[in-house]
Amino acid sequence: MYLGLDLGTSGLKGLVIDENQSIVAEASAPLTVTRPHSGWSEQDPQSWIAAAESVLDELSAGEHLHAVKGIGLSGQMHGATLLAADDSILRPCILWNDTRSSDEAAELDNDPDWRAVSGNIVFPGFTAPKLIWTARNEPNVFEKVSKVLLPKDYLRLWLTGEYVGDMSDSAGTSWLDTGKRAWSDVLLEKSGLSRSHMPALVEGSAASGQLRGELAQRWGMGTVVVAGGGGDNAASAIGMGVVNAGQAFVSLGTSGVLFAANDGYQPETETAVHTF
Repeated sequence: MYLGLDLGTSGLKGLVIDENQSIVAEASAPLTVTRPHSGWSEQDPQSWIAAAESVLDELSAGEHLHAVKGIGLSGQMHGATLLAADDSILRPCILWNDTRSSDEAAELDNDPDWRAVSGNIVFPGFTAPKLIWTARNEPNVFEKVSKVLLPKDYLRLWLTGEYVGDMSDSAGTSWLDTGKRAWSDVLLEKSGLSRSHMPALVEGSAASGQLRGELAQRWGMGTVVVAGGGGDNAASAIGMGVVNAGQAFVSLGTSGVLFAANDGYQPETETAVHTF
């Protein structure tokens, strides 16, 4: 058995499949978005953990978790989850559809290094301009930042105790050298950060850690590997078999996406197409 956890904007979904990829069980828990100011969009990372506990409780009640040997993660991209050195949450997560950092994004995008290295225009929804905004508007928060995690990678930290991200999700931060599949020291330095603030990187199909013993015991599970996973649309592409150049799909959820697969890294930085 395998368990997939998808951390969306409006809810967290869990899906158990068997060796033949047939659906065995599923569960979900709702999430809410707070909008304290115009253009702001935030979530409390602790609500993600509570939603995951609810989903796992429901799946465990049906005795669907005992045979699970692997967990895959997908989730909403771009969110800035800021942690202190003790892993405490410094502020609510700034989500992908938050536009407060539009000025910061424009400033970064005027520096040609960002498009050249990341392969993308710097959009206000991406993670890097959110950290610049935080440094300028919440300096007391910024100076305490020890780790910056994407939403599903905060969920991974709770599951495994490891700071790990994957290539597809990390490509949406504006800090990834997307062609080299590695963090860019140059772009991180321009943000007042370093690699020490970033999680380790693995491929989506690689192991990122193991489910913590106390969680495995709580839900009657054994030794369970947690895979790197991916951003929500990248994971959807794999699930639907959109893996060859020329294949594509449309996703209509909290956001609308036209996703197409390429056979290599082909950035078009003069366009608004996201190259992840």
